[in-house]
Amino acid sequence: MYEPSNVIKLNFVDLSWSFGMMAIAIALSNWQELGLEKQLLLATGRAFLQLLALGYLISTIFNLNHPIPILTVLGVMLLIAAKVTQERIDYNGRSFFFIISGSLLISNLFTLSYVFYLIIHLQVWYSPQYLIPLAGMILGNAMNSAALSGQHLIKSIRHNQREIETYLCLGATPRQAITSYKHESIRISLIPILNQMMVVGIVSLPEMFAGQVLGGSNPSDASSHQILILFMIVLTNMLTSILVTEGVYRQCFNENSQLTI
Repeated sequence: MYEPSNVIKLNFVDLSWSFGMMAIAIALSNWQELGLEKQLLLATGRAFLQLLALGYLISTIFNLNHPIPILTVLGVMLLIAAKVTQERIDYNGRSFFFIISGSLLISNLFTLSYVFYLIIHLQVWYSPQYLIPLAGMILGNAMNSAALSGQHLIKSIRHNQREIETYLCLGATPRQAITSYKHESIRISLIPILNQMMVVGIVSLPEMFAGQVLGGSNPSDASSHQILILFMIVLTNMLTSILVTEGVYRQCFNENSQLTI
C-alpha cells in the first residue's frame, strides 16, 4: 500500500524563490509588450499578503474553536462575494445585492447541511477544519455562477426586449415570457464546472487533490475528497443560479407585468 513520504514544508527562503516565477512572468510581459507588468506586480503583492494573513487568521480561529469567529469570517466572505457579483451584473445602477447574498446563503447552507449530516457526520457542526475550507470552496464557485447567470439573463432580456413584450401582449406572464432566457442563463453558468468534471483526472489535476497529495495525504483519499467537492460545487452552483435568475427577472418587471429594463 502506498505510504505518503514526509511532507515538504516551505519556509520564507523557499517562498522568496517562488517570487522568481512571477518576476519571470513580469519580464515576459515586458518583453512581449503586453502591458501587464503593473497588474502582475499588484496581483502578486495582494495574493501574497492576503494568503499570508489568511493563514494566520485561520490558525487563530482553529485554536479558538468557537462558532462566533467562524461564522463571522464566513459572513464577511459571503458579503464580499455578493458585492463582487453585484458589480458584474449591470442593470442601470439597480442593486441585486440582497438577491445575490440571499441566494448564496441559501444554496451554501443547503449543500453544507446535506454534506455534514449525511456524509461527513460531524459531531460539532462548526468544526473549522471542515466548515471553513468547504464553505470557502463552494462559495467562490457559486459567486462565479451567480455572476454568469445574472449577467447573461440581463443581456438576454435587453437584446430580446421586443420579443418579450410581444409575448406579454399576447397574454403571457413575465415568467413565461423569459423562461427560455432564464434556462439558458442557468445552463451557461454551469458550463465551467461541467467542463472541469469532464476532464478531471485526465487533462487536469484539481487544486484540492494536488494540495492534499503535496500535504502528505494518500492519493485515494484525496480523490474521494475531490469527488465530494465537485459534487458540492455542482449542486451549489445550480441552486444559486436558479435563485439568482428568479430574483433578477422579477426586478425587470413592475407590478403591472410591464418590462422596465
